[in-house]
Amino acid sequence: MIESNSSRRSPAISLSKLREQAPDLVSLYKTAGSSVHAHGLDGVRAAVHLVLDRSGSMRPYYQDGTVQHLAEQVLSLSAHLDDDGVVPVVLFSTDVDGSADLTLGRHRGRINELHEDLGHMGRTNYHWAMDEVIDHYIASGSDVPALVVFQTDGGPTSRLAAERFLCKAAHLPLFWQFIGFGDPDDNEFTFLRKLDTLAVPRRRIVDNAGFFHAGRTPRTTDDGILYDQLLREFPRWLAAARTARILR
Repeated sequence: MIESNSSRRSPAISLSKLREQAPDLVSLYKTAGSSVHAHGLDGVRAAVHLVLDRSGSMRPYYQDGTVQHLAEQVLSLSAHLDDDGVVPVVLFSTDVDGSADLTLGRHRGRINELHEDLGHMGRTNYHWAMDEVIDHYIASGSDVPALVVFQTDGGPTSRLAAERFLCKAAHLPLFWQFIGFGDPDDNEFTFLRKLDTLAVPRRRIVDNAGFFHAGRTPRTTDDGILYDQLLREFPRWLAAARTARILR
C-alpha cells in the first residue's frame, strides 16, 4: 500500500526491514537514499515501474547481467518511495513480450528467468509497453504519482505512436524516465532526446519525460550517478503536475 502523505520523512521501507528481506541490496538502498535526499524527495510516496527492452540487440545486456542489475537498482530505489516492495515490470520488443512483478526477497535472477521464458526477441516498439503501463496504472485505481523507468537501446520502429502515447499520458500522474544503453553517438537516441523536449503546452500539458544515456557498459555506471539521473527531473515534474492539477 502506497502512502501519499509527503510529510512523512522516513523511507517507505526501513533499512532494518530491507536487511531482513534483501540483504544483498543494502548498499544500493543506501546510495539510492542519498539521491532521494539530495533531490528533496524525502517522504515522497510514488509507485515505481520498470520497462525493459527485449529487442534483439539487447541480448548481450541480458547475458552479462546488466539488465538484472538495473532491475535491482530500481527495486532498491522503490523501497524509498513505495512500501509494498514490488516493482511492476513490462518487457517489450515488437509487442509486449510479458509482464510480472519484481519483489524484494524474490528478485535474485528474476529478470533473467522472465527473459529466458519469453523466447523470441523482436524489434523495438515503445508504444505497446507504454500502453501496458498506462492500463496497469488506471486499473490500480491509484492517484499517487508514478515514476516509470523505461530502458531501451535504441529508437522505436513507430516513432509517431511513441510520441502520441507520451502526449496522451501527460494527463496522468506518470513520469517517464528513459534510460539508454549503447553507443552514445548512435543516431537512434536522437528520438529520445526529442521526446525529452516535446513542446509544453502545445504538445503536452506538462513535461512528463526525461532521458539520460548510461553508455556502452551501463553496469559500470556509478550507482550514485545513475540514481541522480533517474531522479533529476522527477521533482520538477511533481511540481508541474500539482500546478496542472494532475496530482492532488
